[in-house]
Amino acid sequence: MAKPFASSTDLAVKKETLERIADGVWALTAEGDPNVGAIEGEDFLVAFEARATPAAARDWLAKLREHTNKPIKYLVLTHYHAVRVLGASAFEAEHIITSETTRKLIEERGKQDWDSEYGRMPRLFKQPEEIPGLTWPTETFEGRHDIELGGDRGVIELHFCGRGHTAGDIIAWHPKTRTMFAGDLVEAEAALYTGDAFHFDWSTETLDKVKSFRSEHLIGGRGAVAHGVEATDAAIEQTRGFLKGMIENVGAVHKRGGTLKEAFEATHAALDPQFGRWPIFEHCLPFDVQRLWDEFEGIDWPRIWTEERDREVWAQLQG
Repeated sequence: MAKPFASSTDLAVKKETLERIADGVWALTAEGDPNVGAIEGEDFLVAFEARATPAAARDWLAKLREHTNKPIKYLVLTHYHAVRVLGASAFEAEHIITSETTRKLIEERGKQDWDSEYGRMPRLFKQPEEIPGLTWPTETFEGRHDIELGGDRGVIELHFCGRGHTAGDIIAWHPKTRTMFAGDLVEAEAALYTGDAFHFDWSTETLDKVKSFRSEHLIGGRGAVAHGVEATDAAIEQTRGFLKGMIENVGAVHKRGGTLKEAFEATHAALDPQFGRWPIFEHCLPFDVQRLWDEFEGIDWPRIWTEERDREVWAQLQG
């Protein structure tokens, strides 16, 4: 029997938890749904990620407004995926910041990604009719960009650590509290989506760079906040382990001349005992394996996912 497509039947409401990480540092997690957060400047806020729709973003902002009424000056988007960016208009931010590569990805595949993710994860798209269009940055950077917070609140450093979940992911680092917003470069007890990824870069140099910050608090793309260097290291290594497991199993099938379906089945069997109970594992793995197979085939730049291609790959691997 074919499995329901992606997360189309995941309609249960998730419990949201707003956590005060440190003075003026906030993170909202939701049982495996995409995480968001904010850091207070002296007289403004820096928000991280935008959710899939303005209505969903307003739900998050209502919780934040119970603790601070400072205006949102900066909205930082770690990468371009629709569920992270299309709610941006609700923030009324003066500046929307991404990497320059993320801007190029929005231009290249933003509309296809919007359609694809809406089909895969409809529950996240609350009142989609309110989305005004693609989210475009007002500022971009290549390697590093700093946001001065004023007073004694320090600085937020935005870093490109290398190709990973996408070609343009960035992390946000707050040295004063040793807090990192890692986006989808790191997940804590949540499976990875790697359909637009660079598995070999991500699992080596990119995660090494992320780990080198030695963060005391790490907010990944999904899952609980990790506290303490031991826990943040564990989240990073869990992410690396998922990637290495994929590379080992897909690579073995590809090397012996097997099929994509065989690679999916071998990878599912290998990863399921550790990761199978975690959010979005079944949803993501077909797309993950297809992308990694492409890399083994020599396709460096990820092919664009469309609604039609999503369904074709799903039918082939989960059918």
